[in-house]
Amino acid sequence: MESFSYFQPTRICFGRGKIQEAGELVLKYGKRCLLVTTPPRPSTGPGFERVKKILTEAGVEVIHFAGVNENPTTEIVSAGAALTKEQRADVVLGLGGGSSMDTAKAIAVEATHPGTSWDYLFFQPTQPTASTLPIIAVSTTSGTGSQVTQVAVVTNSRERTKSALYHDLLFPKACIVDPELMLTVPEHITASTGFDAFCHAFESTLHPKASRYIQILALEAIGLVAKTLPGLLGHLDDPEARTAMAWADTLAGLCIANAGVTLPHGVGMAISGMYPHVLHGESLAIIYPAFTRFTWKYAVPQFATVGRLFNPDLANLSDEQAAEASCEAIDAFIKKIGMRITLRDRNMPEREIAELARASMVLPDYKANPRLATPEEVLELIRASYT
Repeated sequence: MESFSYFQPTRICFGRGKIQEAGELVLKYGKRCLLVTTPPRPSTGPGFERVKKILTEAGVEVIHFAGVNENPTTEIVSAGAALTKEQRADVVLGLGGGSSMDTAKAIAVEATHPGTSWDYLFFQPTQPTASTLPIIAVSTTSGTGSQVTQVAVVTNSRERTKSALYHDLLFPKACIVDPELMLTVPEHITASTGFDAFCHAFESTLHPKASRYIQILALEAIGLVAKTLPGLLGHLDDPEARTAMAWADTLAGLCIANAGVTLPHGVGMAISGMYPHVLHGESLAIIYPAFTRFTWKYAVPQFATVGRLFNPDLANLSDEQAAEASCEAIDAFIKKIGMRITLRDRNMPEREIAELARASMVLPDYKANPRLATPEEVLELIRASYT
């Protein structure tokens, strides 16, 4: 067996009803809590109020920052950081999907450091210090895995780009994964985040840092997504299916926290950075058909395994045949969950194909892909994904 390292400092509180522990968890780290969410909607407002009540009844003072959007910007983070300093919050709780949890992480840095969160991106010489506020994450979707990762994705709207803070201090001190909070997530958000969970798990198996431990977690996650997500979309209030997807998401998050993602995520980040109306899961679904055909020959065992999880009829084929057929199997799954979309469908101007291709190579994710893409090949992948 090859050697490997695995690190996960986040206390994971998983299961239905676990949200009742939120107050107890927060009080381990502070008494004045910045609660970070999106603006309340009919589907989310009652849940936000429920959490606020749980925190308040435990003796936590709650300052609610409800300014998060689907692709949170540096301006949003700065607004939350300003409120944190003004109200002297000593712990930050992100409640929601990846956008809310990532914003909470970035606020925890900016509120305690000079400059803005953008000054502490993963490649900057200056990195977060121990003054970073403690972070608690409560997930309400099943896809980003942010509740167990050291990553905070932020969009710079002026530069039309998306990047990430990446530091062990951004691991939440604790997270709550309560499937009851996910019962009201709309169909398309469920599909988009669910596909993201699959991508995290699959790409972690392709990553150079993949280990046998990662493979075990990832294949369990992929199997759960393949088995559960299509049926869940027709029965959104199914608690068993929500629990399975929540577990798949958590497993996939553990995978990327210790391995990483590959080419599709670099492209997907560029898409959402330039076109903030495109959900992250949508951006991945857009690029995946081109990505799988570009890559499968360079990772035959992984593609063959995943192909058979999506299509058991591939069991009797050779690995080479199953790997090639996995491209169609993944395509069929994308179509089945209503995510077969293109860049043109999301109103990307065709004239910006070359610019998007350049932006897709800014993040280093493409370097971890089994087949290293040249700028010309990335351009072709973008062209193929336009229609």
